[in-house]
Amino acid sequence: MLEGIRSIRDLDLAGKRLFVRVDFNVPLDGKTVTDDTRIRAAVPTLKLAMEKGARVLIGSHLGRPKGVDAKYSMEPAALKLAELMDVEVLLADDCVGDGPKKVVQDLRDGQIACLENLRFHAEEEKNDDGFAQQLAKLADCYVNDAFGAAHREHASVVALPKHFRDRAAGLLMEAELTALGNLLGSPERPFVAVLGGAKVSDKIAVIEALFNKVDQLIIGGAMANTFLAARGTNMGKSRLEEDKLALARTLLGRAEEKKIDILLPEDVVVATSLEATSGRVADLRDIGADEMALDIGPKSVARFARALGMAHTVFWNGPMGMFEVKAFAAGTLGVAQAMSKLAGLSVQDGGAFTVVGGGDSVAAVEQAGLSARFSHISTGGGASLEFIEGKRLPGVEALRP
Repeated sequence: MLEGIRSIRDLDLAGKRLFVRVDFNVPLDGKTVTDDTRIRAAVPTLKLAMEKGARVLIGSHLGRPKGVDAKYSMEPAALKLAELMDVEVLLADDCVGDGPKKVVQDLRDGQIACLENLRFHAEEEKNDDGFAQQLAKLADCYVNDAFGAAHREHASVVALPKHFRDRAAGLLMEAELTALGNLLGSPERPFVAVLGGAKVSDKIAVIEALFNKVDQLIIGGAMANTFLAARGTNMGKSRLEEDKLALARTLLGRAEEKKIDILLPEDVVVATSLEATSGRVADLRDIGADEMALDIGPKSVARFARALGMAHTVFWNGPMGMFEVKAFAAGTLGVAQAMSKLAGLSVQDGGAFTVVGGGDSVAAVEQAGLSARFSHISTGGGASLEFIEGKRLPGVEALRP
């Protein structure tokens, strides 16, 4: 996956102006960063660049602003980075123009500055080469460490690196491509994938790609409701995709043909509304007409855990239920705990290579305090899924010669 792509380790950065594309698209509560996972993930690359004597300039998007919008300023992310690295992080008032030029001119070797939100300019999302040229004038070298944006054909991701002879992947980008590449290469078997989340339609391409790789597929979350309904289960008021029932039956049939074992919930935690703060465990035949499944039940957790305990490779994307509400978090946390027990052990000793991808899954692992017990936690979100689907990521391809 890294063929032909240089590493930041290979670049001579002493005294050079280095543009690092990071993914600081983080959740905010006003001016406060509520989850700094993506910022922390970029720290090793930025530390290395500073140790190499680079004058580091970071660029990122945040949210979906329509023009300049103060609530999407990079200031909270820059302040959080300064706190995490215990260094001063200068903040430019824009990403192009006189302000950034002045900030870059004032940078000294080993210092770091942050550009203002790249998406304040519509040209970023249009992959405009003129905009990329303006960004390129600010730096001598380019590193992409924003795997989470690598599936976007945007100027700072695709057009910009082509203006640099010295362009490379950051440490996070390398780690993501290596870990996810292991899943698509020759993974140790049994290979079990766990998919959750709301919609089957969001995961069709992933499911079809995984059919060529996995031995077992565990499905939870609201998307499991559609598969259960396709098998004839009365799901009450549970969220499901009526227009995807035929597709779900087709996918179940294809899995059977390929001798892939699909595990669906055996029991669920139900309530009568999404606002509920408590629920009850119900067998599939015992879901009331006015009830909805909001988590997998304890029998399902135990069954999924047994399957995971036999795995030597695991990929997980998507929660098992409405985990942000404590009453409906046990299924997601149970899967996280089962996977965490496989870490640190060799395959011979019953261990597994475990990868978590997708914002909600990562949040659940962080919430459970288990992040250190996984082989790799992907910050990629949509990029991770497209990679698993077998798609070429524009931001990765732009780093090749």
